[in-house]
Amino acid sequence: MKVNKAEIVISAVSQQQYPNDQLPEIALAGRSNVGKSSFINKLINRKNLARTSSKPGKTQTLNFYLINELFYFVDVPGYGYAKVSKKEREKWGKMMEEYFSTRENLKVTALIVDIRHKPSEDDVMMYNFLKHLELPVLVIATKLDKIPKNRKGTHLKRVIDTLEMDPEDTLIPFSSETSEGKEDVWHYIDQIVK
Repeated sequence: MKVNKAEIVISAVSQQQYPNDQLPEIALAGRSNVGKSSFINKLINRKNLARTSSKPGKTQTLNFYLINELFYFVDVPGYGYAKVSKKEREKWGKMMEEYFSTRENLKVTALIVDIRHKPSEDDVMMYNFLKHLELPVLVIATKLDKIPKNRKGTHLKRVIDTLEMDPEDTLIPFSSETSEGKEDVWHYIDQIVK
C-alpha cells in the first residue's frame, strides 16, 4: 500500500471521543520504548507523524492516525514503564480495557515486541488479555537488524513459545532500520482493511 495521506485525527481518553466513521482500526500495543512510533513512521514513510521519544511512557492517550482515509492505526499507551504512578497506570488500564473490550471497528491488534529479548511478563499478559477478548493478534518482532541473521529462527521461536501463540495469529519480524518485514505487514493489513 502506498500511503498518500496520514494524519493524527484525535487523541482520545474515552469512548465519547473515538471517531465514529466506522472505518477499520488496527491497534498498536507494546511496552514503552519497544518502537511503536518508529514502526508507524517506517510503515507510512514519514519521519515523525508518530512522535518518537527517548523518554518511555510518552503516549498517554489513544492516538488515532487516519491512513489514506481507509483505516486507523490506534496507538495505545505503552505498558511496563515503572516511572508512571500506580494511579496513572490504573487510569491507562481502564482506558485501554474500555477500548479493547467495546470497540467493534477494531480488526486486529499489532502486539509489538523486541526480537532481541524474550517477551516480558507484560507482553504475555497483554497477549492473553487480547485472546481472552477473542481478538486476533499480529505479533511484530521489531529490531530485527540488531540480531545476527543466523539467530533469527531461534529468536522467533522464543517469541512464539513465550507467548504461547495461537496458530491463527501471525508473527512478522520487522526492522525500522532496514524496512525488512514492511511488505509483509502491508500485505497483512491489506487483507484486513479491504
